[in-house]
Amino acid sequence: MTKSILLIEDDKIVSRLIAEHIERMGCNVQAAHTWKQAEVYLEKNEPELILMDVQLPDANGMDLLPELAAEQTVIVITAYGSVKNAVKAMQAGIEDYLTKPISLDELEIIVKRTLDTVSMRADHLFCKQRMQARDSERLMVGQSPAIQEVHHLIDAVAETDMTVLIQGESGVGKELVARTIHERSQRSAHNFVAVDCCTLQETLFESELFGHERGAFTGADRQKKGLIEGARGGTLFLDEIGELEPTLQAKLLRVLETGLFRRVGGTKDLSANVRIVAATNCDLEKASRSGSFRSDLFYRLSAFTVAVPPLRDRRDDIPDIVGHFLRNRKFSRRINTKVTQSAMRSLMAYYWPGNVRELKNVIERALILSQQTRKIRPEHLAPILNDSEVQGSLTLTFDHEPSLAEIEEKYLQILLTKYSGHRLMIAKRLGVSERNIYRMLDKHGLKADACQSEE
Repeated sequence: MTKSILLIEDDKIVSRLIAEHIERMGCNVQAAHTWKQAEVYLEKNEPELILMDVQLPDANGMDLLPELAAEQTVIVITAYGSVKNAVKAMQAGIEDYLTKPISLDELEIIVKRTLDTVSMRADHLFCKQRMQARDSERLMVGQSPAIQEVHHLIDAVAETDMTVLIQGESGVGKELVARTIHERSQRSAHNFVAVDCCTLQETLFESELFGHERGAFTGADRQKKGLIEGARGGTLFLDEIGELEPTLQAKLLRVLETGLFRRVGGTKDLSANVRIVAATNCDLEKASRSGSFRSDLFYRLSAFTVAVPPLRDRRDDIPDIVGHFLRNRKFSRRINTKVTQSAMRSLMAYYWPGNVRELKNVIERALILSQQTRKIRPEHLAPILNDSEVQGSLTLTFDHEPSLAEIEEKYLQILLTKYSGHRLMIAKRLGVSERNIYRMLDKHGLKADACQSEE
């Protein structure tokens, strides 16, 4: 899109030369020879940039700068330059201060640079506003004691710069907790940068996290700043930290201990002014004991831990969460959709192995199926109803009369498949401790994964 520039210059010859040169850059230039002409133009237009001579026939531009620069992007061009005026103009908020005579080529470079800077600022502000809007829509909904305890922990740690470890099953909203910590902290005016430790290969992850110097590896034709620098002053969120490779664990530990890091291929120590918040659905303490995760890094990360409860442990919040989804027009795409009491009872009775993420998907599907009636009924919740039916009509089949041990083994195998090897879920389903599940699995030679994937 063509950029619009207002040129305020009382010398008509100089004005024409500057205007013609800038127009060859592809910009649209409007010339004004007095402040009154400029005022008339500004009443109806908002140019991307103002080039302004401060010595005008009908005004002193230095007196106009504070108010003008507060709303517009301004570059001063003057034949009466002085250090005092330059300082005063920069304090007023202008982008640059140029003295005549000025090279048109130099002016072109400065104008291009200023327009690019303004564009980047606008993009950053837009993205930040969109992010804040999305954050306001993704509230931590609920009044249950379990979720209130999470809020209490967030409030206690948010104002500090302490590293936080967020633990919880897949789909409970660990990233939302991390964002809430950031928004309630003194770093909220800066970036929140999320990194998924599962999705990037080791070499690529290191380059993304720390950045790299030119020539660090094949294809590194320029310096690249990493996500740590992108989050400077803000929060770096490391999701699924348990998946981090051992070599990267050591480098992350150095960042936590010294506050310093190096780009890939670099020799200069750089300051990492970030707060690190990590999340996992693994048992990191057990992983540290087994040696698959560095114990020193675990102790660093777990200085303050926030445990996010699964949805089944706060079922009283389900009506509020469902109501939040239905009120969100971007989610529901229409208004006045209701959930019948029988459907809500089904939602409350379900085990929710996928937690809030699964609830969101179920409601979104139900909204599509209930378009005609605008009422979500039990038949619109087929996936969880079918699962509930399976729970209620479980059948164990054998081709002989089984022993008690065989029945126990068969039932364990079914639960392992149903809950993807999640021992805690199986233990709660059977009404026994997780330690007993270990013994039962060992007794029958069965295995369950210690760390479940987020997908």
